[in-house]
Amino acid sequence: MQLTISGHHLDLTDALNHHVTSKVTKLAKHNDSITNAHVILSVEKLVQKAEATIHISGADLFAEAESEDMYAAIDDLAGKLDRQLIKHKEKHRDH
Repeated sequence: MQLTISGHHLDLTDALNHHVTSKVTKLAKHNDSITNAHVILSVEKLVQKAEATIHISGADLFAEAESEDMYAAIDDLAGKLDRQLIKHKEKHRDH
């Protein structure tokens, strides 16, 4: 899986990088066909925003989360992507 992390109006620290990497790699346990993941972390005034696009075979999944804390936004983002991956997997299993 190829992971790209970028920051807008934000310096990417090693801790943020590690946190995003650990959360996105945990998503791979639900779907082995994740080929590409692009995560964008941004700050707009007091709102910390995390958004991600994941490319899997047959679909592109997108999610975004906002919070006052960047780590909370990343956790919410991982939860949303996790639910989307499970839903996508169940759809294909039913067919």
